[in-house]
Amino acid sequence: MQTVSTFLCIAGTLLAYALVRRLYLRYKHPLINVVAGSAAIVIAALLLCDIPYATYEPARHIMTLLIGPATVSLALPLYRYRHLLLRHAAAILGSVCAGAFVAMLSAGIMARLGGLPQDVVISILPKGVSIPFAVEVAAMYGGIPSLTAAFVVATGTLGSLLGPWALNILRVDDPFARGLTLGTISHAQGTAMALQEGEEQGAMAGLAMILAGILTAILAPVAVWLVAGLPIFP
Repeated sequence: MQTVSTFLCIAGTLLAYALVRRLYLRYKHPLINVVAGSAAIVIAALLLCDIPYATYEPARHIMTLLIGPATVSLALPLYRYRHLLLRHAAAILGSVCAGAFVAMLSAGIMARLGGLPQDVVISILPKGVSIPFAVEVAAMYGGIPSLTAAFVVATGTLGSLLGPWALNILRVDDPFARGLTLGTISHAQGTAMALQEGEEQGAMAGLAMILAGILTAILAPVAVWLVAGLPIFP
């Protein structure tokens, strides 16, 4: 019985994803977010059918296991655009480094000005990168890993939802720049959104997501020192 329910949950999730993706491909509206839209449909279905999350959990676990292979598959478009990477290596590294550092500083400063406790300020600093990077950085300086994970998910959702819209408003049409921006500000969810726009955008977003995670881990001590006054080496 559990196997059947797990299969139905996976099938329902894939159906929700396919539906929202079809809507996005048809209308190309930046506010039609594949990740947020499909998640909203799944949550609504669970609530309407009175299905507890514990029933959905095995399906989530199986689909989460596929994130690793999906991430590795980003190496293929990166290889196809290797000439662009080599030609613009300095610009890519500099822009992602600046974006990751400014993202940490701006989040930390706003949290500090808002009067939030120091552990919450630390928890919000690495919100712009994927959960494995963010949780480790936050834990190292006394942050709350579970809270950091929540900030990461919220950042990815909002970034992938509003990022393409903001880029359109600013008339940023270059696929290279759009991909780097989405990957830097909203990690995996931004990369997923970039892939909907095109292979080049997805390749650049995947590269930016990885670089942002590494650079955040490297630059976090400086950001923590500037925002919270903690020593650079804990």
